[in-house]
Amino acid sequence: MFDHIRRRLTMGYVGILALTLLVFSVVVVFMFYLRASDQQDDLLLQKAEDKANNVLSGKDRYSVVKATTDYDVAVIVLLPDGSTYGDLDETSFSLGLPYAYMAQSAGQESRTIKETVSVPGGAVRVMSIPVKRYGEFGSVVAVVQAAQSRQAVTETVERLIFVLVLSGVGALVLAAAGGLFMSRRAMRPVQEAFGRQRTFIADASHELKTPLTLIRADAEVLSRGIDDPNMANDNRELVDDLLGETDRMSAILSDLLLLARLDAEKISVAREPFDLALVLSETSERFAARAGAENKNLEVHHSGKLPARGDADRTGQVLAALLDNALRFTPAGGTITVEGRITGKRVEATVTDTGPGIAPESLDRIFERFYRADAHSAARSRGPTGGGTGLGLAIARDLARAQGGELSAENTAGGGARFSLSLPPGS
Repeated sequence: MFDHIRRRLTMGYVGILALTLLVFSVVVVFMFYLRASDQQDDLLLQKAEDKANNVLSGKDRYSVVKATTDYDVAVIVLLPDGSTYGDLDETSFSLGLPYAYMAQSAGQESRTIKETVSVPGGAVRVMSIPVKRYGEFGSVVAVVQAAQSRQAVTETVERLIFVLVLSGVGALVLAAAGGLFMSRRAMRPVQEAFGRQRTFIADASHELKTPLTLIRADAEVLSRGIDDPNMANDNRELVDDLLGETDRMSAILSDLLLLARLDAEKISVAREPFDLALVLSETSERFAARAGAENKNLEVHHSGKLPARGDADRTGQVLAALLDNALRFTPAGGTITVEGRITGKRVEATVTDTGPGIAPESLDRIFERFYRADAHSAARSRGPTGGGTGLGLAIARDLARAQGGELSAENTAGGGARFSLSLPPGS
């Protein structure tokens, strides 16, 4: 699928470039043709004027018709009525000289006449210049005709077209190669996102399938012994298991819904001033009973009021995920420390535990969805309360970023892990 998309992107890129080159080449060729035509007229005018000067100076006799060639330019001298003396040379005949009607017009109108005419050998550019004896207002005593094959222009234009075509083909080949390379780079994030989506769907399906399988198994056992009074206690345990798995599935679905809303940016997250110290105290108090029941120490330290900017409820949700994670991986007798402080231009809250820490290879992936460090290393092994689905930390990071903050993780020097939430300062 991605190869097909890359090919279509490359073809589209090459097609746009080809159209651009075509329009550019047409404009260049047209402008070059006009310029080459002007240069041909300038050349004919120069040759004709040189011949006219020779006539006026007496170097050329009218009794003899002289035709000279210079770069395929033929120049002859005619009388004002268009008549000639003697025979013309082969070059003049090949260009169709003389053009009596043009010479007559130039003599009568006393002006230069330019025209492109067709002969058996192709188009010919002809210029007729009247020669005046006494300057601009004198009488016309002769007419000089200069002619050159139009091929002098068309061959030059054809050479330009050949160069442009050759260059264009080379540019398109390079564009195709570059387009494939760039489209491959452009599609890489899409492929990675698509791969993450497939992994996400597979993991979500697995997480939902596990409680469904347990629910079905418990339901089948419960249905077989529903009328047996001797299995009342067992049935009660099965019902408790069913309720527990139902709650687990409900939690997974809630997390998935929250992630979907975060991705679509359809979740409301405030950015207003609040006291982070108050949120730290309230959230820690919610987990104090659980910490005591599990024989773990929960300590809270902060230096009074901590003005931050963000969403107090969402920040409490982030801290709850960090405390739940810390309690899960801290062994009995261990300590979870919650601290709040102002560092530079940020307000920071940290949750530190005395558990086994995070394996180095897992530090960069700890916030990935459905990623569980305990599934990849011996560190952060599941505690007695069992492991989570791997969504809590991912949701916590997204909620932190939605407030303009950031969530990071690191290992402490003495063992254990530290999670740091930084938020913008409040007013």
